[in-house]
Amino acid sequence: MTTVAAARLTRDRPTWLIYLQLATFATYLYGLAAALPLIRAELGVSQAAAGLHGTTMAVGGIAAGLALPALTSRFGRRAATWAGLAGMNIGMVTVALGHALPVTLLGYLLAGASASVSLYAAMAVLSDHHGAAGPAAISEANAVGVTSGIAVSYVFSLAADSALGWRAALYIPVVATTVLALAMGRVWVPAPAPAPGPAPSAGAPRRPYGRRFHVAGAVLLCCVALEFTFNLWAAELLAQRTGLTAAQATTGLTAMLAGVAAGRFGGARLALRHPASAVLLGALAVTLAGWTIFWTATAVPVAYAGLALSGLGISVHFPLALSRVIAASGGRPDAASGAASIWGSLGSGGGPFVLGALGDGFGTHTAFLLVPALILLACGGILSSRSPA
Repeated sequence: MTTVAAARLTRDRPTWLIYLQLATFATYLYGLAAALPLIRAELGVSQAAAGLHGTTMAVGGIAAGLALPALTSRFGRRAATWAGLAGMNIGMVTVALGHALPVTLLGYLLAGASASVSLYAAMAVLSDHHGAAGPAAISEANAVGVTSGIAVSYVFSLAADSALGWRAALYIPVVATTVLALAMGRVWVPAPAPAPGPAPSAGAPRRPYGRRFHVAGAVLLCCVALEFTFNLWAAELLAQRTGLTAAQATTGLTAMLAGVAAGRFGGARLALRHPASAVLLGALAVTLAGWTIFWTATAVPVAYAGLALSGLGISVHFPLALSRVIAASGGRPDAASGAASIWGSLGSGGGPFVLGALGDGFGTHTAFLLVPALILLACGGILSSRSPA
């Protein structure tokens, strides 16, 4: 396999701040993923209607992507990340207090838009702060994040069967954000030194992105669609195929997230030594193997094994696909992160909605054939847009 010169990842205090902000972000993401089948059961809506929650998150993410370059330019990345976390918590409280579909959709919209601002601003910070080790830092940050996601999924399972009810678990991000702000609110990444040479003219024309950038964005879309399809609908399929209740099936996310966490920590090391494209192709193959086991399983242990293997592959999809978008941006990480938010949001909203609609028409099991189709599209995009270097 082709290798690259090994980079070194330094985990300083500002890096840990970003890591923990990502962990807080994950409590929202996996919390709302675990909540979706419970919302559907409580409100008695169809799969397609429930899938609209993912669509509203996507709309919010697209809005965030369009606004992110201007927000970071006007207020800075630090303010953008903290404001994003605050808005995310407002959305979570809205979902927790809502008992009608329009209210829960509004909560998902607010949380999705705000969290996307925080996520993509933080990823641009990590990429700049760590240079050649940026892909590894992004992968490791997501590993820390998904570890908290495992805990949240488990808490949802416990809360759903307790007197508190599953909605109590939606307040976890609020608590986590408050604790982090009190503990590390004064920490931030030092500003990078200005690049040598003359400053760009204010009236200079904007350089268009090349083909590699747009194809890398399409690959990111496929990868995010894969992850959110599993996040939002794997529990539904697990319940249908094994006979578990909706509340019990949310534990399947824990198995998948365990694979994601292990893969992201390991993926960070691979990203220090091998090209992102090569590692991403291998990860997509692992996901296909895991999907095959999960899709054909009717026994709970086998389904869990398939979900864990799928998670292992999914683990590096987002961080490495995002790194490829930033690398192809021509030195414009903030603008690239904004564009990535749009691509990613199209995937996070489109993938689950399409699967939900297919599930209403053909059943969830048949609808999950969307997964290998997305994997093939992503592989084709990677092979056609790899850097010649």
